[in-house]
Amino acid sequence: MDKLMLMNDQLNAVVWGKYMIFFLLFTGFWLMLRTRFLPFTHARLILRKTLGSLGKGDKGDGVTPFQAVATALAGTLGVGSVVGVTTALTMGGPGALLWMCVSAIFGMMTKYAEVVLAIHYRTRERDGTFIGGPMTTLENGCHMGFLGILFAVLCVFASFGIGNVTPANTIAHTITSYISIPSWSIGLIMALFIAWIIFGKGNLIMRFNEITIPVISVLYIAACLYLIVLHADALPQALRLVWYDAMRPMAGVGGIGGFAISRAMHFGISRGVFSNEAGMGSSPISHACVSHANAIEQGFWGIFEVFFDTIVVCTITGLMILTSGLLDSGMEGVALTVACFTSGFGHLGGIIFSFSIVAFAIPSILGWYYYARECLRYLFKGKLMLYIYQGVFLVLLVFGAQLQLTFVWDVADTLNGLMAIPNLISLVILCRVVVKLTKEYLEEHGSD
Repeated sequence: MDKLMLMNDQLNAVVWGKYMIFFLLFTGFWLMLRTRFLPFTHARLILRKTLGSLGKGDKGDGVTPFQAVATALAGTLGVGSVVGVTTALTMGGPGALLWMCVSAIFGMMTKYAEVVLAIHYRTRERDGTFIGGPMTTLENGCHMGFLGILFAVLCVFASFGIGNVTPANTIAHTITSYISIPSWSIGLIMALFIAWIIFGKGNLIMRFNEITIPVISVLYIAACLYLIVLHADALPQALRLVWYDAMRPMAGVGGIGGFAISRAMHFGISRGVFSNEAGMGSSPISHACVSHANAIEQGFWGIFEVFFDTIVVCTITGLMILTSGLLDSGMEGVALTVACFTSGFGHLGGIIFSFSIVAFAIPSILGWYYYARECLRYLFKGKLMLYIYQGVFLVLLVFGAQLQLTFVWDVADTLNGLMAIPNLISLVILCRVVVKLTKEYLEEHGSD
């Protein structure tokens, strides 16, 4: 086991090293430049075609645009976002919060391009449904089918970690901290509930996420904003600290200054990507299943997804932690955020946060199951492998509730990074296609 952990650590250092971070940022920057800063120059159009379109159309059979973005957010919000923010702050310092936002600005364009290409190059199955994502983009757009297969395989295996064992274990530990019951029983109840949804009729996964994600997001944001207001006197100092910690090392070349900026940038950017998954290629899989999708308009939802996840949720979470004064308490991860809630709400705060984590974790499991299911549909035409996967997935929920997660989490992080490599290759190769489709759409709708 020690050798496996060492090998994974070495691979992870390469996958999430400075070259990958540069690759991610450059891809987003290049797409931003080629589309003439689309999220800013056409912000009103994007808002009108996303939030402004809710309740208009999208009725009838099939997956709706909002169901797709809710499922995509399900895979990123909650455990990933909270742990990502706390890790960025405790390991990279307050300045990491600013770099998370910087990564999100460029990540909006990366996610936009992923979604546009996923829909443009998706394939229709015999039953009328669609399959799309980096695997079809690589096969149909780049003519690199072997990379498409590689991505699909990596996504399936990643779903066992970040989409199964990790959230299952988080749910079990959260509940057992308040109720004295065996972890395996929580895992069993969870597996039965997930089975009821995935074997349910219709798009039960999409419908569940469509209802759950908006409700729990509003409640979580409201609770964090209350805590920020409660410590409003500390907010100006927190903002100054974020800016100073992110920018002061610019004067140094090496030494303490160089080290500081490398840590702030590294943890801020890498955790930012971890929170919104821009560049990983997972969430476009759900977007590609929208029944009546316009590639550009669905891409707008991709921009909204990154903005909401990182710039809104992660920033509010970070400011809540910084204003609490508990950053230097020695706590980290979920424990730090629980302490922040407890300091503001008392014992009730821990319960509120625990409920939020559980409510976010269930949709996350369903979201990653959905990604893996679509990848299996791409890899295998029959349903035998899907049935095998479903069995393994449900059994792992029971065992995952009882496991020690350090190694599992690290492996999942590595697999996520490996997924990003073929996905980013497709974005670079097909950048011209994204630009062409965007230009054609804006010429027709840009002045609406």
